[in-house]
Amino acid sequence: MLMFKALRNPRLPRSVLFFRFARSAASAANCKYDYDLVVLGGGSGGLACAKEAVEYGAHVLCFDFVKPTPAGTKWGVGGTCVNVGCIPKKLMHQASLLGEAVHEAVAYGWNVNDQNIKPDWKKLVKSVQDHIKSVNWVTRVDLRDKKVEYVNSIGRFVNPHTIEYIEKQGERKQLTAKYVVVAVGGRPRYPPIPGATELGITSDDIFSYEKEPGRTLVVGAGYVGLECACFLKGLGYDPTVMVRSIVLRGFDRQMSEFLGAMMIERGIRFLNTTIPKAVERQADGKLLVKYQNTTTQMVGSDVFDTVLWAIGRKGLTEDLNLGAAGVQTHNDKIIVDHTEATNVPHIFAVGDIIYGRPELTPVAILSGRLLARRLFSGSTQLMDYTDVATTVFTPLEYSCVGMSEEMAIEKIGAENIEVFHAYYKPTEFFIPQKSVRHCYLKAVAEVSGDQKILGLHYIGPVAGEVIQGFAAALKSGLTVKTLLNTVGIHPTTAEEFTRLSITKRSGRDPTPASCCS
Repeated sequence: MLMFKALRNPRLPRSVLFFRFARSAASAANCKYDYDLVVLGGGSGGLACAKEAVEYGAHVLCFDFVKPTPAGTKWGVGGTCVNVGCIPKKLMHQASLLGEAVHEAVAYGWNVNDQNIKPDWKKLVKSVQDHIKSVNWVTRVDLRDKKVEYVNSIGRFVNPHTIEYIEKQGERKQLTAKYVVVAVGGRPRYPPIPGATELGITSDDIFSYEKEPGRTLVVGAGYVGLECACFLKGLGYDPTVMVRSIVLRGFDRQMSEFLGAMMIERGIRFLNTTIPKAVERQADGKLLVKYQNTTTQMVGSDVFDTVLWAIGRKGLTEDLNLGAAGVQTHNDKIIVDHTEATNVPHIFAVGDIIYGRPELTPVAILSGRLLARRLFSGSTQLMDYTDVATTVFTPLEYSCVGMSEEMAIEKIGAENIEVFHAYYKPTEFFIPQKSVRHCYLKAVAEVSGDQKILGLHYIGPVAGEVIQGFAAALKSGLTVKTLLNTVGIHPTTAEEFTRLSITKRSGRDPTPASCCS
């Protein structure tokens, strides 16, 4: 029966079909464990691993359970990305861009009344949530069709091979597994100050928030905080960003400062080197936030309708009883080696729960799939965590792949790198006279030979779409020589990478004089 199912799968090569049949026969002969694989966590990485494993004949069960936020928000299977992360964020981002596009349409000749337009927040939230619920449903159906058993409960270790959980009826049960993959991800942190948990919300809440956010304090200047502040501004609300130290820590400093300047140009206020001290609800229902500037030590306060915490995330290891399995952790993250294995050989971890790895959905998905293939199909391919592209979805998006300028200098020295850079003018910006002040890109390269490119950085329209293709080229050893020998697609912003000829070292003006010569 299993062999017949495998033969109907056109994407499996003949060698894998044989391995799957042999694996299934061996599994049937060896009933030492209840399952070949148990996955703790039903997010992107866990589901990818579980679904890939069953393709090779493994008997798989996946645990997933969402604890409600302090504000009472909860969601279905699929993890952060689907429910409270990438997907709703991109939809809100798109909604804000459409509001901007209405004004641009008038300049392009459309007979549109662009005065006093504003979105219907409740309608937007409902549309976003309807889409999420449809994805939840499709995910459940997909698990059923692929024969992945799903349990809506928290699985916790009793010993290295035994998992305990509580059924909906309250009955405590146990099962055993040959392999366990921990993929529980993380949740937003709250600051340890009065009123933070009771009165504030996080990205776990904003995409299903019933009331209009109004005047919003976004605490935190990582990519989540900046993205939330930008789509709120684009939707007509009044966000303020509180920054403890710097904007976009860990990203290229020049590009991060460009992004902050772009936000200020669009009317977003920043409270720099400032930390919150307390949140209090006033008689009129608004929130009084007390804060302190860590540079001047001056204290201050302001009133907001909503306070959104975006100060980082914590791994959800506290409910897993990892000590019973002997799994080593670093704070709230799990320590793994280059094969995603923990110090306990048959226990693995993928996704945001891993210490020191990129916390990105595509990383979790690919690492989960590759792990399943190594466990159940004889593959030896490992996850490559270097040169992972990412995008910050602000009005002008920032996307990058490879090293920042600072990382390159630290690794090989300033004298050994060359930075090619340019400002550019998107053609579609001309007629509505949109600001091009922060449309900028650069390539960080080695100074010698064909000048291997170490990093690419771009701020502008649809940055993620632009950098995705260049990411594959960079991982394949892209050089400046090859890049400049590539004919661009005209007129696009992506072609600007093929026109890079001015270096920072030269001191020449990187502003273009003409678009077509």
